[in-house]
Amino acid sequence: MKLHRITALIVRHLYLYRRSLPRIMEIFYWPFLDLVIWGFITLYLARYQSQVPGFVTFFLGALILWDMLFRSQQGITISFLEELWARNLMNLFASPLKPSEFLAATMAMSMMKVTIVSIVMAGCALFFYSYNILVVGVWLMPFVLNLVVTGWIIGVLTTSLIMRFGQEAEVLAWSMVFLFQPISCVFYPMEVLPKWLQMIAMANPAAHIFEGMRAVLGTGASPIGNLAWAVCLNGVLLVGVVTWFYRTVAYCKDQGLLVRVGE
Repeated sequence: MKLHRITALIVRHLYLYRRSLPRIMEIFYWPFLDLVIWGFITLYLARYQSQVPGFVTFFLGALILWDMLFRSQQGITISFLEELWARNLMNLFASPLKPSEFLAATMAMSMMKVTIVSIVMAGCALFFYSYNILVVGVWLMPFVLNLVVTGWIIGVLTTSLIMRFGQEAEVLAWSMVFLFQPISCVFYPMEVLPKWLQMIAMANPAAHIFEGMRAVLGTGASPIGNLAWAVCLNGVLLVGVVTWFYRTVAYCKDQGLLVRVGE
C-alpha cells in the first residue's frame, strides 16, 4: 500500500465537507438529536426507578456507544456512495489504487467521523444530563475500538453488496446496520432474547460489548470474557469480509460491472 494514494483519497473526501451543510449535519446535528431524544426518555424513566428497573440509567451510555458503531459503518459506506454518485468508481479502480488502499482510506474517514461524533455526544451528555461516559472506566477504549471494527465489518459488507448489485442495493447503506441492532442487545440484556435468537446474538461482536458495558456499570465486574469474545469474532469476521470485498472487486472488474454500477 502507498500512503500518498490513501492520503489523496482522504483529502478528496474531506473537501466535500467544506461547504456542505447536509454533510456537516450528518456529523453534528443528527447525533445530537438522538442524544436529546433518548436523554429526555431516560430522565422521564429515571423518575420511576422504583417501578422501572435501574438499567434505564445505562441508556445514554448505550446510545453513545451504539452511535460510534453506526458512524463507523457510515464512514465506509457513505464514502463509497460518494464515489458512486460522482460516477468516479471506475476511474478509481482503473487507476493504480488498490482495494486495500481504498479500504484504508475509508476506514480512516470512518475513524475521523467516530472521533468527532464521540466528542460531540459525550460533551452534550455531560452538559445537558450530567452523564459522564468515562464512568465506564479503563474499559471504554477497548469497548470503542471493538465497536469501530464491528462497524467496519458491516460497512465493508454493505459496500460489497452495493458494488455487486448496484443502485437497488443502495438502501442498505442506511438500513444494514439496523438489521444487526436487535441482536446487538444495545438497550437490553441478551437473556431477554428467545433462545434461538441468543445463539445468533452470540456471533455478533457488538452484543458482547454491550453485555460487558452493563456488567461494568451494573456490578463493576470485569468484562474480560466479553472482550475476548468480541476481539476473536471481530478478527474472524473482518478477515472474512475483506476477503469477500477483494473477490467482489475482482468479479466486478471481470464482468464490467464497475461501469454500470449506480446507473
